[in-house]
Amino acid sequence: MPKGSCLCHQLQYEYQGDPLMKGPCYCLSCRKISGSTNTFNLLLPHDKLSITSGTPKQYTEMHESGEKLTVFFCENCGSSVYKTHGLFPEKVVLLAGTLDDADGLEQAKPQVELFVKHRPSWLHGLDWADQKMEF
Repeated sequence: MPKGSCLCHQLQYEYQGDPLMKGPCYCLSCRKISGSTNTFNLLLPHDKLSITSGTPKQYTEMHESGEKLTVFFCENCGSSVYKTHGLFPEKVVLLAGTLDDADGLEQAKPQVELFVKHRPSWLHGLDWADQKMEF
């Protein structure tokens, strides 16, 4: 069962099963969440993610898609761990960089790139992944 945590390890989780979708998102909100060009996401059924330690804080705002986006993060170190989005009911969007196993990202080869209209021109796309202008 894959496990992960925030930077300080106060907020910990585990999940069951395989992600429904895997890939980076370049939307403007994900840029802010990551402080970088994108987030790398694993889409999971909500009931497959279990918080095993800590209690996440949350922040909700309107995403540029017009749907609510809620980010769940550690109250101690501020690391974003997962999010929910109105376009994905009953799902969570886990930030794959929070996986504890260093091999976790190797196992999470992207299937799709989201909001490629906001991907910087100097960052090459993944030629094997579907390219979506939005969601």
